This record gives sequence, structure tokens and C-alpha cells, in this order.
Amino acid sequence: MSGWRVLLTRPAEESTALAASLSEAGIFSSSLPLLDTEPLPITPEQQAVFRDLHRYCAVIVVSKPAARLALQQLAHHPKPQMPWFSVGAGTAQVLSDQGLNVHYPQSGDDSEALLQLPALREAIACRDSRVLILRGEGGRELLAERLREQGASVDYLELYRRFLPTYDAGVLVQRIQLERLNGLVVSSGQGFLHLQALAGSDWPQVAQLPLFVPSPRVAEMARAAGAEKVVDCRGASAAALLVALRSHPVPTL
Repeated sequence: MSGWRVLLTRPAEESTALAASLSEAGIFSSSLPLLDTEPLPITPEQQAVFRDLHRYCAVIVVSKPAARLALQQLAHHPKPQMPWFSVGAGTAQVLSDQGLNVHYPQSGDDSEALLQLPALREAIACRDSRVLILRGEGGRELLAERLREQGASVDYLELYRRFLPTYDAGVLVQRIQLERLNGLVVSSGQGFLHLQALAGSDWPQVAQLPLFVPSPRVAEMARAAGAEKVVDCRGASAAALLVALRSHPVPTL
């Protein structure tokens, strides 16, 4: 049995799956979802993009919510033949289950790992290459910037918005104390910002706990905000988190 007792902050459904994987490894976890999503209204622009997907040499989907909403739109159009890409395996699975040809990094769930994929480089090597990124409101600017540096034209289509669920004041520290938690897990930069927002004036206390993050970008963000012990898991998967937990000593609180 591991001594780790961690707080999971993903959306409820994803936290449930992650908690099951941790439990099998003897790790206690508690869930406090800090991200929820809601679809943006379907606009004529959205409909036009999905109707004309053939204009793109590659489509990049950055999250499971984006994948699910994209599939709803695709149900009304012929199946596209261009390669699809995702940042992580979970998003890729959602798409590939519906018969799409999806590529994703085998190691590292971030934009940097995706940009190294030979299949993506091949896709944008054509003349006048054009890439579509399906996402929520904001995010993945680095990805678009690097693709443009390589000569591709990049369009965004925002399908949903993220928000912090409503909680009573002080709930974060109360949960940490009542369940004797000694680690925190966030799966994105937005998730970290919501963690900090929910902590409020208690952030200096919360910032002392080890914080497990999915990428160097989020690690840098957390350190800049004052998090004292940041662990970059180099991925958002359960496997990446387990490796990180096993590689770091349990703190003495």
C-alpha cells in the first residue's frame, strides 16, 4: 500500500476512471472536479467548417470534449479522409472508436510531443497546407505558433467553454485536512488555474503540497504561482501519474 493520498481534480467521469487505476496500485485518492464544460452554441460558422473539412490536410483535436462534440457534427457529413491528430491517447480513442484515422504521441501528452510526430510533419509538408485545431475557448496557442513557423496555415474552431464548478468557500483545505491528503493532481493549465482560484486566500498553504502536473508548460505555470514542489509527469495518463508517484517519496506531513 502506497503512502500517497492524492486529490484528483479532473471532470467527474475522468476522475472516476483515474481513481480506479490508482486504487489498483494501492493509492488512495479523493475527487474534487475543478473543470466542467458546456458546448458553445452551434453556429453557421461551425457547420461550414465541418461541411468543408476537405480543405484541411490535418485536423488536431485537443481534448475529449472537443472530440465528442466534433463527432456529433460529423454525423451529418461524409466521413473525412484526412489524418486526425490528438494530444493524448484518451482523445484518440474517442475518435478512433468511430473509425477515424488518428495519430497521437506514444510518450508525452503535450503540444511539444505532438509536433514531433512524423505523421504530422508529413501531413503539413504539402503545398499550401492548412490545419484545423478543434478546442474549447482558448488554449494551444503554442501549437498553432509552431505549425505556422513550419509553413502551415492554422484555423481554430472553438466547440465548448470550461468553467469552475461552484463550491463553498474553504472546501479545498477542508478536504485536504479531513482526508489527510498529501498530494494534488491537475491535468491541464486551466485545471491548475482553477485549483489556485478555489484555494483563494488559502493558496500559500495549499502550495506547500506536492503538485503533479502533465507537462513542462503547466509545471512552469505552477512554479511561477508559488507551488513549492512541482512534479512533471510528462503526460496526463494514469500510467504517467503512477510512474511519477512511485518515483517520488511520500512527504512527511
